[in-house]
Amino acid sequence: MSIAKTHSAQLIGLSMEPVSVEVDISHGLHSFSIVGLGDRAVEEAKDRISAAIKNSGYVSPKQKNQKVVISLAPADVRKEGPSFDVAMAIAYFCATGELSIQLEDVLLLGELSLEGKIRKISGLLPLLCQASEHGFTSAFVPQENIHEASLAQNLTIYAVSSLGELVSHFSGKNILTPIHPKEWGDIADPYSDIDMQTIRGNETVKRGLEIAAAGAHNTIMCGQPGTGKTMLAQSFRSLLPRLSYEHALEVTCIHSAARTLHSEIIVYPPFRSPHHTASYPSIVGGGAIPRPGEITLAHRGILFLDEFTEFSRDVIEALRQPLEDRYITISRARGAVTFPAQCILIASMNPCPCGKGQGMGCTCPLRQVENYRRKISGPIIDRIDIWLNVNKVDYEKLSTAQSDSESSHTIRTRIIEARRRQRTRFTTQDIDKYFNSEMNAGDIEKCVILEKEVRELLTTSAQRLELSGRGFHRVIKVAQTIADLTGDGPITKENLLEALQYRQKTV
Repeated sequence: MSIAKTHSAQLIGLSMEPVSVEVDISHGLHSFSIVGLGDRAVEEAKDRISAAIKNSGYVSPKQKNQKVVISLAPADVRKEGPSFDVAMAIAYFCATGELSIQLEDVLLLGELSLEGKIRKISGLLPLLCQASEHGFTSAFVPQENIHEASLAQNLTIYAVSSLGELVSHFSGKNILTPIHPKEWGDIADPYSDIDMQTIRGNETVKRGLEIAAAGAHNTIMCGQPGTGKTMLAQSFRSLLPRLSYEHALEVTCIHSAARTLHSEIIVYPPFRSPHHTASYPSIVGGGAIPRPGEITLAHRGILFLDEFTEFSRDVIEALRQPLEDRYITISRARGAVTFPAQCILIASMNPCPCGKGQGMGCTCPLRQVENYRRKISGPIIDRIDIWLNVNKVDYEKLSTAQSDSESSHTIRTRIIEARRRQRTRFTTQDIDKYFNSEMNAGDIEKCVILEKEVRELLTTSAQRLELSGRGFHRVIKVAQTIADLTGDGPITKENLLEALQYRQKTV
């Protein structure tokens, strides 16, 4: 008999790992084995492949007296999932001589059903986006993945619905037509946002959220239950502009890998709101083969943590590094995987366990209040740029038919202009950053202009508030964002004073 080889791939984290599929057929009593450190889904593939070949009109491997060995290389990397089915089936046809083709630069992806249909797989888009870097020039993917596959560039892609259709193409009987890449046009947002104009009162909080959206600053809102913290957080997404094509593709790849992609492409910043009972791995990511957590699924968008102090202390402390570095590294015995985590943290909390707060009828024992506040450690407090106190809204305002507040569209127009100023400033200084919140100390020295009076006021205020070095720089970044919202000029004393009022030393 003979040997044949095809190519498939899998995701490790968000990176493509090419997998070579080799099939060897020899004479002897029937046996069918798959080697190469596969999981249960890979091991069960031999039954799916045998049934799919039979129901596609060909002789099943189980109906022949032959020894079939399929090897998935590299053998020391664990293989997960059913996406290797199509590559194994085509390699089998090549080994038996039913197909006589060379597939060195062809990527085969898809799961087989028992009737020979090719089923949808997860994580397809990041695989296709990286395929050309590994020398592949064409790829065959499930028909059900066609919308996702059409976003990939630099690759000839064919959408296939069944194994028989694919064999017919390779044999030259019915040649498939490549799919056309999708044009970047207007795509409707699948989510409906709450407009800022519908929220009554708390204009100071709305101003703080505008600054947070303009500079991508982490924000906490503190107030009694029912004052509108959750609604304000949900309306925050309506302030963020549509993603650029580059960022939209990046976010869509992440959600495809995490099996949370429910639309063709994610064109607006994602909004993730995990419950406070969420586990440590679900927030930061994890697993035997690490998968993205909520902080990565919120990349280029918003991570909203409602009832912040009700989250496990381990979960809160795990946010330290990603809030500062904008990425998170998951280390396991088999290696480490780095996920992006460039998101805006919006959190809400009550002033005490009962929610009323001191001076407002609070009945909580002092020790209980102290323990409640200690759930948020000093290092986490230091990484929050903007602290907002959400006050109770007068009933008269709540009953008003019309609001005199600005709409989200009006606020978003200012935010887009402020972001344009930031990007222009970074480009001029040859700095690969997008938002003021991303600046480090060196970037601040290059980009931020502080007049003598402003610098003196900053120094005096930092001493009185006992700001840390990190807090000192974060005040400057917030002040620069305020300046960007008002114009192109340097930071003024008014900008700095407004930034200082958002700084909170303790909870």
